[in-house]
Amino acid sequence: MPDDPSDSETTGDTPEEAAPGGTAASPETPPADEATPFEFTEFDAVSEVEHSEAMSLLADVSLDVTIELGRTRMTIDDVLRLADGAVVELDKLAGDPLDIYVNERLVARGEVLVLNDTFSVRVSEILDAGAIEEAGRAQRAEPESSG
Repeated sequence: MPDDPSDSETTGDTPEEAAPGGTAASPETPPADEATPFEFTEFDAVSEVEHSEAMSLLADVSLDVTIELGRTRMTIDDVLRLADGAVVELDKLAGDPLDIYVNERLVARGEVLVLNDTFSVRVSEILDAGAIEEAGRAQRAEPESSG
């Protein structure tokens, strides 16, 4: 009688040997044709104080910020012919907003200011996640279409 657990002790049969494929069937595991719904655990809301403390850990992390005035494509020959006083035409018009990148990701747009004889940028628009993703797709597709 192989179903009797006392026989498995005396004959040396283990549950692994008794189950097909050499693995023991767990009593909690439902048959393969029955699915049990997954239950998500609820997370506690993070308090404003905990959020503030977590953000303070990141406060001194350095990020690369790039302000892009415009772009152009040039041949090597054109680049080699550049000299003092040369004018390079860009793809943006005067008055168009500048692109502001953080770690090579477009996050905002702004405008050029001159304050105390130095260039500055006033942020005029923070892009939402959808606009950022759309700009990223357009930027990735740009080299293919212009080549």
